[in-house]
Amino acid sequence: MSAKSLVIGICGGTGSGKTTITTRIIEALSEESVQVLQQDHYYKDLPQMPVDERAKQNFDHPESIDTKLFVEHVRGLREGFPIERPVYDFTKHARKVETMRLEPRPALIVEGILIFECAALRELMDVKIFVDTDADIRFIRRLGRDIRERGRTAESVIQQYLSTVRPMHMEFVEPSKRYADVIIPEGGHNEVGIDLVIQKIRSLVPLAKT
Repeated sequence: MSAKSLVIGICGGTGSGKTTITTRIIEALSEESVQVLQQDHYYKDLPQMPVDERAKQNFDHPESIDTKLFVEHVRGLREGFPIERPVYDFTKHARKVETMRLEPRPALIVEGILIFECAALRELMDVKIFVDTDADIRFIRRLGRDIRERGRTAESVIQQYLSTVRPMHMEFVEPSKRYADVIIPEGGHNEVGIDLVIQKIRSLVPLAKT
């Protein structure tokens, strides 16, 4: 690719509706013109640690993320180079052996709860969106997702939420909202906010649908 990708950062607490916003942007631009990179796949690998010990780690702290590799991959895609993205197994709290090859596209969506906390990541973003959703709604969504998709029990999700998710949200995620260019209250239910963001992004991505 000769031109740099437009980098769109989508941040917000767990279950805030980041994926819904991402899907709406992809639908507006076309699948062929958007690449998505999720921070969740960049948890540090701890193969030497027993599974039950890995499960006790604080996955909502910035130190849990392999930030160096994540920044390197965002920069690579932005500059027009393909990457080999890690594949994370959320049931075992470990990276899989295989990786996923991602090709650069005109727009790159970077999604995650801690992406605005990192200055090096923010500097690579052209548009920064914060999805702001009430805590009770976010918790209910996370509870359903972790039981359905990640093999967790209701008790373990509640325990993790109270011990690390909520405290880390208050310490790192919520304060990072000040770095956003746009804040979308109520996530995917805010049709006006989403439409305004999409209009702006369409004007910046040459291959967007008309």
